[in-house]
Amino acid sequence: MRLLVASAALLALGIGVVAAQEATRTGPGAPELAEGKAVYAHWCAPCHANEPGLAGTMSLAVKYEGTDIPAVLEDRTDLSAPVITFFVRNGVAWMPPFRPTEISDTELEQLNAYLTAPLEDRGAHVPLLGEEMVELNARGEQ
Repeated sequence: MRLLVASAALLALGIGVVAAQEATRTGPGAPELAEGKAVYAHWCAPCHANEPGLAGTMSLAVKYEGTDIPAVLEDRTDLSAPVITFFVRNGVAWMPPFRPTEISDTELEQLNAYLTAPLEDRGAHVPLLGEEMVELNARGEQ
């Protein structure tokens, strides 16, 4: 029972931190970042998107609680290409490492360009792929 209460409290804390750090960005991103944004949408967003309750976003919310570092990777401005490359290739905690057969070196460079670009050049947050499918179904495009 204590574990259940502690888990619920941690979840509530994580969701609150994520919501408090949410950055509002709209519009399209810079065209030269489109490929990197697509890599992010496919490989990173399922855990790190701007949605409460995602494992990666919640983990970073707890890790950076009490700081001004956002939990949402797309909102970070402190990441460098070598840091991104290290975590993508080596993983951390339950984040798996991604092999070059999954994320090619070229795609990793594009991802680095996207996540290190100024926020205003990144455009709106990527939607989760599941949400994209729901929208397509609603419009009858699938």
